Amino acid sequence: MPPKEPDLDPRFGRRAKPSRAIRRLVIWYRRNAAVTSIVGTATSSAGSVASAAGSVAGSVASTAGSVLNPLVIDPLRRLQQSGGEELAAIHRGDRLWVAVDGMGGDHAPGPILEGCLRAVQILPVRVRFVAETAVVNAVVSQLGLGESLREAIQRGLIEMVPSGPSVGMDDEATVVRRKRDASINLAMDLVKRGEATAIYSAGNSGAVMASAIFRLGRLKGIDRPAIGALFPTKDPSQQVLVLDVGANMDCKPGYLHQFALLGSIYSRDVLGVASPSVGLLNIGEEECKGNELTLKAFPLLAAEPRISFKGNCEGRDVLSGSFDVVVCDGYTGNVLLKFLESVGSVLLDVLRAELPRGRRGKVGSAFLRSNLIRIKKRLDHAEHGGALLLGVNGVCVIGHGSSKALSVVSALRLAHLAASHGVMDDLHQLSAQEDSVSACG
Repeated sequence: MPPKEPDLDPRFGRRAKPSRAIRRLVIWYRRNAAVTSIVGTATSSAGSVASAAGSVAGSVASTAGSVLNPLVIDPLRRLQQSGGEELAAIHRGDRLWVAVDGMGGDHAPGPILEGCLRAVQILPVRVRFVAETAVVNAVVSQLGLGESLREAIQRGLIEMVPSGPSVGMDDEATVVRRKRDASINLAMDLVKRGEATAIYSAGNSGAVMASAIFRLGRLKGIDRPAIGALFPTKDPSQQVLVLDVGANMDCKPGYLHQFALLGSIYSRDVLGVASPSVGLLNIGEEECKGNELTLKAFPLLAAEPRISFKGNCEGRDVLSGSFDVVVCDGYTGNVLLKFLESVGSVLLDVLRAELPRGRRGKVGSAFLRSNLIRIKKRLDHAEHGGALLLGVNGVCVIGHGSSKALSVVSALRLAHLAASHGVMDDLHQLSAQEDSVSACG
């Protein structure tokens, strides 16, 4: 077969040369192949930027396509990319009431109210917003939310519930016993009376847990509730549920056994995993490794027929996608959670520092900016809204203390999913099974 003729410039009859700008871009991408390949792997985008040696223009187009792809199934990414319009018509009968602690959070009540106003436009929820009236009125005037709030109230999407003095972020958890009319307590009461199907609070997590135990009560057969947080994995379509991440600093082996049962039900009902794989966070894969807690918990999990226990999960495997549920004590889980919260911003800073200076660096950064921001958002736990408090007699979502409007929307979506997918029904069945086991024993 004769060799392929080179591309000819029709004007001069000789091979066409790429422009100087294209040549510079090709050189830049070749020199920074390591950075661009990391970005392409982390975002799982269609068409890695690092493959620009063939055609820079085609590579840039494929990257832009991955950013604007309308078939994205990640619900958080849909929320981030949606504009001010409603995503779909929502029937009034499909909406579920969610009680919101409007005074909970570092920046409350402003961002909390903004998130609620956004959520009722794009999610099948209605909000009972519990907060101090004078504080809310001042914030509404300051942020210019008056018209939006009045419209939402007239449409029956938001109902304002006045409360007494709130629980501060620095208060002791037991303060909920003294401040009976605090927003967190009144919101819990709405769930207890059946006037809301779930509660969301970004306030003091210890106080939220204490109020949930005092007002809603624990499920029968569950000794300690656990906070379950969703962590990202290398697969954008998969998340791993880690619990406990802060509710119980010191655990017994039986607690981890109960956490595995609670996590499996949540992963199956809400995340849609048919048979969630459960791992025990440990320092090695071997059954003989670990501290006293993990050594005693391992046989309990291995002998439990209601879960799919896959053995020990090392720290490097938490985000690998090999496990759907990972159980640990609250001390270890909280350290893991706080570490993950820093990864997104640190990774972005490292990549930014490694990009070359000058004109070439600016051009390359422009192409990578969207990818880098998406990496940060995937690794930023605050962007995922909140964590579910499992083991109490009601759907309770605890948000990050620094939650802003987007995090509130994501948390309310999580609350709706848990409330509408029969999680509490299955958890009550689990309690009944635990009671029958105890009776037989």
